[in-house]
Amino acid sequence: QVQLVESGGGLVQPGGSLRLSCTVSGSTFNMYTMAWYRQAPGKQRELVAQITSRFSTNYGDSVKGRFTIYRDSAKNTVSLQMNSLKPEDTADYYCYFPKYNKWGQGNQDTVSS
Repeated sequence: QVQLVESGGGLVQPGGSLRLSCTVSGSTFNMYTMAWYRQAPGKQRELVAQITSRFSTNYGDSVKGRFTIYRDSAKNTVSLQMNSLKPEDTADYYCYFPKYNKWGQGNQDTVSS
């Protein structure tokens, strides 16, 4: 059974950085696209970033130039480095495995002074 376990994140001041990680088990991880989504209170879930098996990346317009998605095939992890954080980045962040339509448990990240 495919499982996604997230770690990292938390509370940070504006301009700060956070890193999220998602460890995948139960699947051949390195053959498939992985993604991060987020959902802010009262808003729809939106794509933050995705990375293909060939390490091609795609980012939501609001995070381009600030966030970086990367994967470590040896560790079966996909991570999201978030820099220059803004209050509007406050949301629950979810790791997503499209091949299996599987979501991580969610990780609440707050950007506030």
